[in-house]
Amino acid sequence: MRALIQRVSSASVSVDGKVCGKCEEGLLIFLGVGNSDTENEIKLLADKLLKLRIFHDGEGKMNRSITDIGGQALIISQFTLYADYSHGNRPNFLMAAKPEIANEYYEKFCDYMAQNLKSVGRGIFGAEMHVELANEGPVTILVDTDNFGKKTAL
Repeated sequence: MRALIQRVSSASVSVDGKVCGKCEEGLLIFLGVGNSDTENEIKLLADKLLKLRIFHDGEGKMNRSITDIGGQALIISQFTLYADYSHGNRPNFLMAAKPEIANEYYEKFCDYMAQNLKSVGRGIFGAEMHVELANEGPVTILVDTDNFGKKTAL
């Protein structure tokens, strides 16, 4: 499971010109579900994001989590996080989970996050969406459960 997260002061998502999800200070989370993911990854990823210390403390250091600041989240399903562009110039998405599984895991991930945050906005699975955000920092991080427990630094 992959999440591209952005620290935001605000974000919103619209479908057909109508806002369907939004958040204030917190995280914009683009969530991708891979074809080898299991339900186990839902809690692993959510817990990592809830504890990730990327918000400023009183001294301006990134030392606080979204739960520490009482932040909100906007979560948008994003199968393109599993794009394979290694052959040619047109990506394939064979590593992304089938829509019915991806939607189930997306909803469960959103529900779990909603149990731990004061507000969680959602996109509409499979819809053509328009996303607006105010990225703070900017801070943008790719989190992949395949890398949990592995060193990723060079």
